Amino acid sequence: MLLKADKNKLRQKRHLRIRSHIHGTADRPRLNVFRSLAHIYVQIIDDEKGVTLIAASSLDKDFEGSGGNIEGAKKVGAAIAKKALAAGITEVVFDRGGYIYHGRVKALAEAAREGGLKF
Repeated sequence: MLLKADKNKLRQKRHLRIRSHIHGTADRPRLNVFRSLAHIYVQIIDDEKGVTLIAASSLDKDFEGSGGNIEGAKKVGAAIAKKALAAGITEVVFDRGGYIYHGRVKALAEAAREGGLKF
């Protein structure tokens, strides 16, 4: 009997492969993306210290709309860019989390770039 591959396990394997090359520093932290069906989450992480510097998601109190669509991803991308610039972070390394660079992940990245982040 053939079994269907678990998409999340395959994504996690891709993410581990990506993480072997991507590393966030204090000068250039890592912008990590996680998406679920209903929400999208993004963090800026300093891997040297192992701490999350800034986070934004579609679950934030000031967020209006749905995080499960492209418009919500754009709002979260703009929010993380605004928070990062306020904290003095201008350059990051983009970690797509094993997801395909398409749809919500692409919209979030482009909104963060338009907000002033460089990656």
